[in-house]
Amino acid sequence: MASALRPMLLRQTALSAATRRAATVPASAFPSRVTPFQSTIVKNAGRIAAFHASSRRSLLPPGPQVIKGTVNDAVPVPDPVPTHGSYHWTFERVIAAGLIPLTVAPFAAGSLNPVLDATLCALLLVHSHSGFQSIIIDYVPKRKYPGAYKISLWLLNIATVLAGVGLYEFETNDVGVTEAVKRVWNA
Repeated sequence: MASALRPMLLRQTALSAATRRAATVPASAFPSRVTPFQSTIVKNAGRIAAFHASSRRSLLPPGPQVIKGTVNDAVPVPDPVPTHGSYHWTFERVIAAGLIPLTVAPFAAGSLNPVLDATLCALLLVHSHSGFQSIIIDYVPKRKYPGAYKISLWLLNIATVLAGVGLYEFETNDVGVTEAVKRVWNA
């Protein structure tokens, strides 16, 4: 917590000190376009910058700055879709809660059941897909990056299908997920 507050406190301290110094310098000592406050900040920039460990860098370039329509245009309200609201959230929570007993049941019961194992794999796949889909929706907005959004969702769908085929092959032609976890745990 202290490390998170330190840069903010250092900036506030430097700015308040710069403001106090700028108030003591007469305005006639500076050119007309540079304020005393700006001049003091420039003079103390080396001391302030010494406190910062790294420079500020943007990971992604800013999105396109496009305004569609005018100020007086009404905002288009999309049709309500229940699966994109609370039902979607409830579905994600039910899947997440269903994973708990399915993860513990094969080990607690002591017997390996292929139906239980397949259900666990299916829920893991759906849970992972909905989680990654939420990440794409949050961090690759459709209105700013329509092409990247569509490509990301297609890549997610392809990865989900490949993971599903791999889990199916592992379940039918090999020992299965719970038996593999059991063997790794006892190794």
